Amino acid sequence: MKFKSPLFFSIAIIGLFVASYMPYVNVGEKENILLQTLMGGISQLHYSPEKIDDKFSKEVFDLYMERLDGGRRWLTQSEVNMLKDYELSIDEAVTNPNYEFFDKSVELKKAGLERAQGIYREILATPFDFTITEDIELDGEKKAFAKNEAELKEYWRKSMKYDVMTRLADQLEKQEKARTAGEIKKEDKDDKAKTAEAIAKEQKDRDELLAKTKEQIEVESREKTLERYDDWFERLHQERRSDYMSSYLNAITNVFDPHTSYYLPKDKENFDINMSGTLEGIGARLQQGDEYTKVVSIIPGGPAWKGKELEVEDLITKVTQGDESVEEPLDVTGLRLDDVVAKIRGKKGTEVILTVKRVDGSIKDISIVRDVVILDEGYAKSATLNYTDVVDNIGYIKLPRFYADFNRRGGRSCAVDVAKEIEKLNAKNVNGIILDLRNNGGGSLRDVVTMSGLFIEEGPIVQVKKRDRKAEVLSDDDASVLYDGPLIVMVNEFSASASEILAAALQDYGRAVIVGSNNTFGKGTVQRFFDLDSAIRGNEEVKPLGEVKLTIQKFYRINGGSTQLKGVTPDIILPDNFTYIPTGEQDNEYAMEWTEIPAVDYSQNVYKVDNMASLRSKSEKRVANNDVFKKVYENAKRLKTQRDDTNSTLSIEDYKKEVKMLEVEAEKYKDMFKPIDALQVSNLEVDMKEINVDEAKQARNDDWLESIQKDVYIQEVLNIMKDMKTQQ
Repeated sequence: MKFKSPLFFSIAIIGLFVASYMPYVNVGEKENILLQTLMGGISQLHYSPEKIDDKFSKEVFDLYMERLDGGRRWLTQSEVNMLKDYELSIDEAVTNPNYEFFDKSVELKKAGLERAQGIYREILATPFDFTITEDIELDGEKKAFAKNEAELKEYWRKSMKYDVMTRLADQLEKQEKARTAGEIKKEDKDDKAKTAEAIAKEQKDRDELLAKTKEQIEVESREKTLERYDDWFERLHQERRSDYMSSYLNAITNVFDPHTSYYLPKDKENFDINMSGTLEGIGARLQQGDEYTKVVSIIPGGPAWKGKELEVEDLITKVTQGDESVEEPLDVTGLRLDDVVAKIRGKKGTEVILTVKRVDGSIKDISIVRDVVILDEGYAKSATLNYTDVVDNIGYIKLPRFYADFNRRGGRSCAVDVAKEIEKLNAKNVNGIILDLRNNGGGSLRDVVTMSGLFIEEGPIVQVKKRDRKAEVLSDDDASVLYDGPLIVMVNEFSASASEILAAALQDYGRAVIVGSNNTFGKGTVQRFFDLDSAIRGNEEVKPLGEVKLTIQKFYRINGGSTQLKGVTPDIILPDNFTYIPTGEQDNEYAMEWTEIPAVDYSQNVYKVDNMASLRSKSEKRVANNDVFKKVYENAKRLKTQRDDTNSTLSIEDYKKEVKMLEVEAEKYKDMFKPIDALQVSNLEVDMKEINVDEAKQARNDDWLESIQKDVYIQEVLNIMKDMKTQQ
């Protein structure tokens, strides 16, 4: 198939980027040159640059203040008011670089750190009374800035009390479990994986814990909390002016859109950190939040993926090295992303324990043994499905990501691989195909165009538009069709970018039924990195300046609508854990708006889905009567309620009851998905030789087949497939 490629990153564009700066280069201080270069690039190349005016100034101010003190820990309202004097003048400071507002904010933040350190040290010097009834708001956005230093001190008192209380409750629970367990059991002593020294140390630690009084544990809890905060503040005090400047510049760039960002030279190396590939780690992609490090995706085949405990949207709060030294958990709240990653990465075979905060507010310790990520689990693969008395011989293709190896000739391509899987399924004369794009974050645009063409005659697939230019239409120019039968595409809220393009194209053509959550992720923009050093000639003394990631294009469906913000709304919507929780692009501040452009002509006569309203109605009735989906709905409501409840008691007995209640509630939904007896999943015979190469591959394959057999979403998709075939 031919592919019409847009000129995404042309020499002409680079030339414009460079030429636009050279007349304006000021050989003054580095920060002036950096800001001028950064804003010049955004002005020249951003898809939809903001007007630099008072509205822009206020937006930057609000975003910067939220990042400067989102937890309401450092500043009082009077200090915020000092900075508020600059609220409508940031636009002028950006246009004609000056750093009066920035310098004042850094000065106040540093003074706030010194003050806060004195406050928490004083507070932690004396015991807390955990019997009195009081509570704490844990969401900084719901708190006002402290009116004065007395109120700020009260904020800190409650915060320290909460931290000590949670640590104390945890230690008391461990003590109770140790008391119940007693001596180490014989089977543990016979465990050859443990050395005699390790068993002896475990028993010694248990005996010491049992010997401690509640008062002693409370003292230790305060001491450990003090140690943790002192460590944190030591790191905060070490932050350089460039770190503060990066935060300030990103408040400016993120007002244009959340994906336009400035990267310090060292930060670029950590962009979209992928703890997989040749690295020995856990196999997860992490993202920096305000105070927490968030899990944004799990790498197929990696240790976290195999463990099935770490989840997307988990917030990592602590990291513990699981060796025999029994290291104290390191609180990573507020740490830089690269620092957190450095603690999580490690040698193959070693253990790391992540303490995470779930979407429902519950806390969980997850043990992961580090390993080299197995990349073949990220590739397309297929199976056949039979659903007794419903439908049989249905092909199933799982595509975890839109991969393409541009670095070597003949490298893997997801479009080529999916074509091979379809050919294998065609040889089995399957009665329909399910293409599963759930949790597929996107990738190669070239491959998504080619892949869409496997299911339709020649025609447009997606429109790509640059600022102030006519949209370029990317088309499949091959009239041949590899598969012409019933087709269902599965998506969810984590299907993004290229996944959305394919789903949108097949939906617009009426070629497939799109089934999934309320909507897909909603990222309909294209970013490119630009090296700021290339924008100025000479001035070596101010380099390196870093890089800027700019949003330069937007995707549009062939019907003219954007995939930006709204994503793709499935034809048939199924409930999931995030049904009531905003996710994806809509959850980002200053996300670019949904827009539309003229549609292009498109049509196909391969296979058209008939009577979508009937398919939807039948599915809705089944889902309403399905006990598993009923539980999914209940759980989604529970997650929403618990996520919104950010207030916690400071009474330790009430807190333990709340934690127990959360655990009991979570337990109800722990094993919602059981094997579906009527659903049989089979590998294709032609794949068995490769699968049986080694035990590890066999084990991963067994896990994959087992996960499909428990998948109530696939079960419902098979019901929909039956309805489609009945209508033929």
